[in-house]
Amino acid sequence: MTVPLLAVHELEYRYPGGVVALRDLHLQIRKGQKLAILGANGSGKTTLLLHLNGTFRPTHGEIRLDGQPVSYARQALNDWRRRVGLVLQEPDDQLFAATVEQDISFGPLNLGLSAAETRERVQEALEALRIAHLAQRATHTLSFGQKKRAAIAGIVAMRPEVLVLDEPTAGLDPHGVTHLLGVLRQLHEAGATLVFSTHDVELAYTWADEVAIFHEGAVRIQGETTAVLSNRELLHQARLRPPLLLEVAQVLGVDRESLPRTREALLEIATRYSLLANP
Repeated sequence: MTVPLLAVHELEYRYPGGVVALRDLHLQIRKGQKLAILGANGSGKTTLLLHLNGTFRPTHGEIRLDGQPVSYARQALNDWRRRVGLVLQEPDDQLFAATVEQDISFGPLNLGLSAAETRERVQEALEALRIAHLAQRATHTLSFGQKKRAAIAGIVAMRPEVLVLDEPTAGLDPHGVTHLLGVLRQLHEAGATLVFSTHDVELAYTWADEVAIFHEGAVRIQGETTAVLSNRELLHQARLRPPLLLEVAQVLGVDRESLPRTREALLEIATRYSLLANP
């Protein structure tokens, strides 16, 4: 079996005061996949993500990169964060420079890259996130959606193998969600491994290859998206509802191999069923 790119084993984390946020947590992230960490608000998803690039250090257990336990020594930590980039839920927690271009430049410069290579990476990230026209804009004047894309661009400029996003669609309107997911799809097609936390079962169902159900600081199950999200009892225990697309398809009697993963696919099936019922 192929060794996971990033793996979490028996992870436990306690906040000051002894509050247990994560307990006996196991998770595997395979190269090239889109993994949704799905759980209700307050279940500990963000705490987990902060471990995936070394921001937090576990109380117990370990994280493995390419099958080897990670080190928290300064150089090893820098190398780890070069490979695993984290985008926070609130872009204001991540943006700090005066302009978008300066903010995106920070990561590559911190890696020790030359000014010329940094400029190349910044331009590449600006174009990838479709915000080249905002390069000289002050970060505090951006809309929420623009700030989200600028924050992602700052991580993309470091060219991580794994892009970890905390609630990437939170606070965005439908157009902003569509635009952002289009950008993430392009990054995935270019080779990035994507991990995102969400409480949105519809997003997880339509977008993820695998889902890890998160509840009370632990992963209850990880597996292929449709198989996991068909488990009503497990979803109920995690305070989640099955995705509507899946429920409607099951009511229509769609076989497992043909279950729709998009709104358009479901409408096509419903239209076909309607024509058969009313020739």
